[in-house]
Amino acid sequence: MKYLLWLLKAAIFFTLFAFALNNQQDATVHFFFGTSWTAPLVLVVLAAFAMGLIVGVLGMVPRWWKHRAAARDAQAAAQTPNIAPQSGDTAPAAPASSPATTTPVIVPSDVHGI
Repeated sequence: MKYLLWLLKAAIFFTLFAFALNNQQDATVHFFFGTSWTAPLVLVVLAAFAMGLIVGVLGMVPRWWKHRAAARDAQAAAQTPNIAPQSGDTAPAAPASSPATTTPVIVPSDVHGI
């Protein structure tokens, strides 16, 4: 199986290498205000791919921060002990259970969804 994966990686590498060798002609990218960039087509495709990755990662960062904060809050809530109700609270106190019968709270390291 290990050799099959190396063979697959080599096939992908040589396919991309052949793509780069076959696309060495110059391509011109026209920007705003009459500016342009002339470079080999392979570099233009690589730059477009890199810019897509950067935009995608920057688009994910706010949601990632939100989920990370939610996971941190959930973990902190799971680690803090329950506080006994104040004298003014009308809710009945829950019966005390032994530590052997309590179920552990599992907090996922990565929260998916909204």
